[in-house]
Amino acid sequence: MKKVRDIELNGSESVNNLVRQMSNSGGFMAKNFGEAVEILEDMTKDASCVKFLSFPAAPISTGMRGVIRKLVQDSLVDVVITASGTLDHDLARVWGTYYEGDFELNDEYLLKKNIHRLGNVLVPRDSYGTLLEEVLQPFFEEIYSEGIREISSSELSARLGSLSNSNSSILYWANRNNIPVFVPGLTDGAVGSQLWLFSQKHRDFKIDLLKDEAHLSDIVFDAKRSGALMIGGGISKHHTLWWNQFKGGLDFAVNITSAVEWDGSLSGAAVREAVSWGKVKPKARKVTVRGEATTMLPFIVEALLNRLNKS
Repeated sequence: MKKVRDIELNGSESVNNLVRQMSNSGGFMAKNFGEAVEILEDMTKDASCVKFLSFPAAPISTGMRGVIRKLVQDSLVDVVITASGTLDHDLARVWGTYYEGDFELNDEYLLKKNIHRLGNVLVPRDSYGTLLEEVLQPFFEEIYSEGIREISSSELSARLGSLSNSNSSILYWANRNNIPVFVPGLTDGAVGSQLWLFSQKHRDFKIDLLKDEAHLSDIVFDAKRSGALMIGGGISKHHTLWWNQFKGGLDFAVNITSAVEWDGSLSGAAVREAVSWGKVKPKARKVTVRGEATTMLPFIVEALLNRLNKS
């Protein structure tokens, strides 16, 4: 048994050293927090491991977009699986501006002012739907004029990364580093709605999601080992787990979630539950960190970067 140790603070402790202390604190979620960094460090250093990153869309409206971008920019992940809204927010913030707000703002007032509220983030209508329509419809016309009639979500994400052409964009860095971005629920967002709108005048234009599945199949079956950092839950987490069951399960698994386990949701399910489905190996390095990702992930990634830079 490991001895429980007090966390010692001195006013100048680095994030990395503080997280190391948390690993040895034996204390509730702090220990899981520290263990998550240890697993991610081992996963990242494993050259034979294909590294998956999954996350929902909403945090991309916040500063956590920069944390996700860093993981992609530095090629610390090999595959991204996310929700349609990630495309929306990543692109909208290239050309538009989101603002800080408050959870308690009057939503009827915001509606009159043409402002959407996403938690405590304010999204002006002109920085979202209207803006995306103005940019994407000519972009889809350009793709169509090239003779393309079917495109997968990962192919579309790569093209959108080229379109964004901004160092601030997750899609830009994914495209530049040849990291595929899969969006299994592509129609559930503004980009998806614009695709539908475009299809009304171009009935032969299709999204080929089965091509994405074939691509994922190749990635999974060619992987000697695989690992995943799963932020939140939903379709992104499920798709990551689902495909890795076909290679016997993940070898490394870290999930950060604020959802509860007792309602039976996948979002709240602990990583260990996936063992029963064959989606995570019984002997895998795995941990579930219960907490809110925009608070936790910056510290986890900063500690990870520190360790990788010093190795």
